[in-house]
Amino acid sequence: MDLRKLKKLIDLVEESGISELELTEGEEKVRISRNHQGGAQGMMHYQPYMQMSAPAAPAPAAPAAAPAEAAEPVIDGHVVKSPMVGTFYRASSPEAKSFVDIGSTVAVGDTLCIIEAMKLLNEIEADHAGVIKAVLVENGQPVEYGEPLFIIG
Repeated sequence: MDLRKLKKLIDLVEESGISELELTEGEEKVRISRNHQGGAQGMMHYQPYMQMSAPAAPAPAAPAAAPAEAAEPVIDGHVVKSPMVGTFYRASSPEAKSFVDIGSTVAVGDTLCIIEAMKLLNEIEADHAGVIKAVLVENGQPVEYGEPLFIIG
């Protein structure tokens, strides 16, 4: 599992307020859980199993510290999530042009990608009109139900 995906998962756990997230991808397994004792130390162990502890949520008395800690800018917009488990494809075939790229304008009903599940190709359509601000999954990567795929602004 690549480091960028792990960072996104840790950020999602921190932002959402959930206490634990467990994800299995093939033989790799990741568990991210909040450390409620206030420590920011994480424990990481990897064979085909990896466990990480996300830092505890910052105290409500210090909201000014949160923006300074953010290394990546937060992209505002409508999040298009995967409606199923499968393999994400940006185009209809390997040599075809991607359905959408960052900066593409989409209307409701436009095809954004394909998710292959059980040998069936399922076109995922835009449920919101706007401009593609981010593509959050790499072509050919497995996706989970509810995983963010695109941000439309």
